[in-house]
Amino acid sequence: MDTNTILFAFALTLFAGLSTGIGSAIALLANRTNTAFLTVALGFSAGVMIYVSFVEIFFKAKESLVSVLGETMGSWVVAASFFGGMAVIALIDKFIPSIENPHEVHHTEDIETGKNLGDSKRLMRTGVYTALAIGIHNFPEGLATFTAALQDPNLGIAIAIAIAIHNIPEGIAVAVPVYYATGNKKKAFWLSFLSGLAEPVGALVGFLLLMPFMTPVVFGMLFASVAGVMVFISLDELLPSAREYGEHHLSIYGLVAGMIVMALSLLLFV
Repeated sequence: MDTNTILFAFALTLFAGLSTGIGSAIALLANRTNTAFLTVALGFSAGVMIYVSFVEIFFKAKESLVSVLGETMGSWVVAASFFGGMAVIALIDKFIPSIENPHEVHHTEDIETGKNLGDSKRLMRTGVYTALAIGIHNFPEGLATFTAALQDPNLGIAIAIAIAIHNIPEGIAVAVPVYYATGNKKKAFWLSFLSGLAEPVGALVGFLLLMPFMTPVVFGMLFASVAGVMVFISLDELLPSAREYGEHHLSIYGLVAGMIVMALSLLLFV
């Protein structure tokens, strides 16, 4: 695998992770949250992830595993890896208390009103723990983006954009409580921005640990797990958050639009 492909995959992962800074910038600079935009954007991101997981990533994982293990065993392993990926991200969610969960919806207006946010010490703790929680969540997401980009740069771009959109509300979730606790916009922005660094770190760790052992079987299991992670993120995080930000129908329109755009992009590069 050539160096340029590896560097490109890392660059995509870095872009996806640090887009938490976009969310913090929106929270700190805008007067009001554009809930309609976030609803459609989160739905769009979910559509991209779900479509590409089932149509492209799962298929490639099965192809790789069946070529080595045979039709029956390969099919069982790809299914087990898919649900194993779901189990990993579900366990991460399970052990993060809901008050510090980065998927609790926040609005820019919360900075001014302090609505439902509580005292400053608790706020600061919430902001810091949310940043750590985002880091934990972004670790497998970084590995997903990186792995996809190594296999297919166009696929990597699509996934990076989808995850970048998904990271915007997470940036808001860090920036709002930290700013309200400290009154310091710079501190709120940088803590939110840096929480996204876990994504390229996840890619780096995955690269160092797995690449020396990257056989068709390992690749197939990893790719199927990536599909499971992305479907779980879409169903458990993106669509519920999109619904909370605005009308249910807007999130579904965004979902369908994401699927259509992903389908067209894959067809154009066949």
